[in-house]
Amino acid sequence: MKTLFKITLLSAFILYLPMQSKAWGLLGHRIVGEVAENHISSKTKKKIKKILGHESIAMSSTWMDFIKSNPHYRYMNNWHFVNLPEGLNLEQAKAALEQDTTANAFNKLRFVTAELKKKDLPMEEKQRYLRILIHLVGDIHQPMHCGRAADKGGNDIKVKWFNRPDNLHSIWDSNIIEYQQLSYTEYTNAVNAAGKLQIKQWQNDDLSTWIYESYQKSEELYKAAEESTDYSYRYNYDWIDTTNQQLVKGGIRLAGLLDEIFGN
Repeated sequence: MKTLFKITLLSAFILYLPMQSKAWGLLGHRIVGEVAENHISSKTKKKIKKILGHESIAMSSTWMDFIKSNPHYRYMNNWHFVNLPEGLNLEQAKAALEQDTTANAFNKLRFVTAELKKKDLPMEEKQRYLRILIHLVGDIHQPMHCGRAADKGGNDIKVKWFNRPDNLHSIWDSNIIEYQQLSYTEYTNAVNAAGKLQIKQWQNDDLSTWIYESYQKSEELYKAAEESTDYSYRYNYDWIDTTNQQLVKGGIRLAGLLDEIFGN
């Protein structure tokens, strides 16, 4: 698996070109969406097309970020992430998620999934909830979206990316992915190679396990930040496997969830 996801693609020799940072980046969300598009059933594709029209899953994936500038949607601001304290095992994390009644990614994903399974849901709501679901599955596979509340999921942890001031959350939203200098379709083609058994395993995991895996990765990233906050070629090399695996996991699990909702 490590070899499968090692996609440095000469990036260690390309000068970094700064790009505007956006959540799991526009690029990251579209990769997750494109992976999902490649794994859903034909029946699911037809049903999604009736809801989204000519808008692909990849292009729908960024809707929740585009509407952040609209005050009408500010109530969704906390839906993008889940906060967990450090040092939890799987059972403790699951218990914490079940006990937390706030409007977070875990609770809202469960809500929109249940709504989308309703046969009489109005088309306008179907469209909105589908876009939310697509986005939030991507969000929870970005490790820092399952980080600690105290530092706002790494936003308050100052780091340098190729000598430019930045923060830990932003590195994982956008910087590592954009550093590979690929379009979302090129990136998807490069990393979308999981086998049938791996796909089945990832799709059989429940939502709390998805979040716990990202939480575990965030704990590793916090530990790495305690040792160094000066990131460049070596950080890219050390963490590109994790980045790519989380993107592919997100897409494959999104596909499984969409098939569960629309494929039956």
